[in-house]
Formats: sequence, structure tokens, C-alpha cells
Amino acid sequence: MYFIYSLKCKDGYYIGCCEDLKERFERHKNGHVPATADRLPIILEFYFAITNKYKAFEFENYLKSGSGRVFVKKHLS
Repeated sequence: MYFIYSLKCKDGYYIGCCEDLKERFERHKNGHVPATADRLPIILEFYFAITNKYKAFEFENYLKSGSGRVFVKKHLS
């Protein structure tokens, strides 16, 4: 299973993809992920679970695109 997730950071949002959501969230929370280390504190806002690795990474990339950000704002925030 692959997880696409959104973290609410002190200065905005972070979208990521991983296999072990609990472990990845702990790494973010403890400052071990460079992309969010200086953006703490964080809150897990939402996640999707997808079985296909390639579809998961495609969806992550979509959410990071302009239209994906609009989708998140309209439907998930």
C-alpha cells in the first residue's frame, strides 16, 4: 500500500508519498526530513491509500500541480 499525504506546516502545506505513513510522519515530526525540518510544527491533514505504486506517485505529482492544488483547496481543505 502507498500513501499520498498532506501535512499542514507553519508556513503552508507539504504533499508527499510513502509506503509506511506512520514511520514517515514520525520522521517529519522529529525534523528528520529536510523539506519540513524548518517548517515545524506539522499536522497530518489527509491521506489517500493506493495499492499501485505508479498511480500513487502520479497522484502525488498531480496534487503538487496547479490544478491539483485547486482540487485540494476545493475538495479537501
